[in-house]
Amino acid sequence: MPPIPDHPLRFALANELHARPFPSLNVPATAVFLAVKQPTDAAKRDRDADRAHLLALLDRYGASHPRPDATHYFGQVGRHMLKWESHTEFVTYTMLSEGAGDKPFAPDEFDVFPDDWLAAVPGQRMTSALIRITSHQDDEKLREDLGNWFIPESVAVARVLDNSAVIAGDFRIDAAGHLRFLVSVAPDTGARRVGRIVQRLCEIETYKTMSMLGFARVRDMGTRMGDIDGQLGNLMVEMTDGYTPAEKTLGHLLEVSAELEAMVAQSSFRFGATEAYARIVDQRIEVLREERFEGRQTFSEFMMRRFSPAMRTVASTKERLRSMSDRALRAGNLLRTQVDVERSAQNQVLLESMNRRADAQLRLQRTVEGLSVVAISYYAVSLAGYLLYPLSDMFGISKGMVTALATLPVVAAVWWMIRRIRKRLD
Repeated sequence: MPPIPDHPLRFALANELHARPFPSLNVPATAVFLAVKQPTDAAKRDRDADRAHLLALLDRYGASHPRPDATHYFGQVGRHMLKWESHTEFVTYTMLSEGAGDKPFAPDEFDVFPDDWLAAVPGQRMTSALIRITSHQDDEKLREDLGNWFIPESVAVARVLDNSAVIAGDFRIDAAGHLRFLVSVAPDTGARRVGRIVQRLCEIETYKTMSMLGFARVRDMGTRMGDIDGQLGNLMVEMTDGYTPAEKTLGHLLEVSAELEAMVAQSSFRFGATEAYARIVDQRIEVLREERFEGRQTFSEFMMRRFSPAMRTVASTKERLRSMSDRALRAGNLLRTQVDVERSAQNQVLLESMNRRADAQLRLQRTVEGLSVVAISYYAVSLAGYLLYPLSDMFGISKGMVTALATLPVVAAVWWMIRRIRKRLD
């Protein structure tokens, strides 16, 4: 049997599902996480600059390079393991190290990324985090650590993945500029499961931060949207008061509609990305299968209280903007209809005036034609008289009688000729 030809993308698509493996982490360990984003047009950024910056870090440690078109990398960098991922809008670096320092969440743990390399990063830091992975000893010791390392009113704690570990974090930026997460691992938990937990924490923090960009956009738009909403209300009043010309109101409405459409175009990507990121946050928390730890709030409860309201605000603003745009469109259609009706009435008056003028011109034309018949007949009778005068002596008739006898047939002939010419022209 001859081999079946493969689609050109068959292997690439199949391998994509396995392209971003979870790290394996032995306990204790430390993870240092960094997410970088261009301040504007991040989706259209120069990805070669991201790759060049990655290679600069790999070259410091003499590490191997990824493929030229790679969007991810996982490999040994000195005594650390580096996980690099390029996403639509941002790039993430996760440096994994064996062992946990004596001083929890020490700022120098971030020194795995050289200062000069950080200064040259192509973009800006969206978030960074220090993740401490330790063995779970007892709940009393964990309770003490939570009180020492996190802010009590913000900390979220949960047992995850069938009590494989206890995770904790307060989503606060510490004095060194990083967030803190703790993963207290049960003794029988495997290295791959630990790696998945750490990866999920990094993703929750990254996508939570990226989602909040939509909330920041909404706050910037709020004041202007309120002003436009007021302008739309005023224009609605102008439409019904009967004092403002419809064309003037329509001009103002078109300006408002154009601004609304510009706001929709400028925010559509951010709103769509925010919705997608928020769903990822919820999904990543869901797969952790949280269980409550000593009555503390879980990560899902933290998001429900702090994160979800912001996302609902973004969704409601998106809907409000769409509603305002639709309202402006409907008002524009009504005004255009009103303007068309007014113009039709004006055109009707104009047509009636033109008809009256045409009738007057027709009457004038007929008057001129009548006068033309008289004038032409006058000259025709004179010519005919000159032709018939010699016959007056022959028949003993006076010249006046000859002229009188010739007038009627000449006038009839002239009238008939002019009438025939007009019919041909019509």
